[in-house]
Amino acid sequence: MQAPLPHVADEPGMGRVEIFPIPTGEAALFDLVKHIFETYWATVFCGILIQGAAWEVKAPGPPRKVALFDGYVTVDFGAWHFHLCIGETEGIGATPTPPDLARYRRCARAELYRMLNPRDGAPNSWGLRLYNGGGEQQMTVFLPNPFLGDDGRPLRRPDWARLAAWDDLRRRCLGLGPDPLDRTGKGFVHA
Repeated sequence: MQAPLPHVADEPGMGRVEIFPIPTGEAALFDLVKHIFETYWATVFCGILIQGAAWEVKAPGPPRKVALFDGYVTVDFGAWHFHLCIGETEGIGATPTPPDLARYRRCARAELYRMLNPRDGAPNSWGLRLYNGGGEQQMTVFLPNPFLGDDGRPLRRPDWARLAAWDDLRRRCLGLGPDPLDRTGKGFVHA
């Protein structure tokens, strides 16, 4: 598999972000979401990261169910769940989804990303972002960070083993091995 070329963008409120586009086909996204939440549920946070809001939600346990229905993946943790439109959606019974609305709802852009420290260019945060057809963020998955513990608090020393999920997703989605650049940072920096 030939990985798409990453690009760097300056994003308001986030700083410099290196973006690695990934396929948005229903099967690929379903497998990816299922893999992340069945494998890394204990170490990831998920939510949205937009101007004025950062939701960093932690799963209470492994998902009870990860299922696909009418183009939506559902990840159900029992106490709470979420739905993401990642495929063709037609609606149900007497309430069909108009084609324009279906295109708007569906994930049109998916990317792995790493935030870069503005001082030295070293990565200091890693994740996955999904956007709908209107360019609105559907979800961010905040991957384990070598500078932060599972509770989100800073670690005394970087724990490079916490990049295992990032390395796994780079291999699965991009066909790339670990990048030595990921292990050059000195700490977590907020933009």
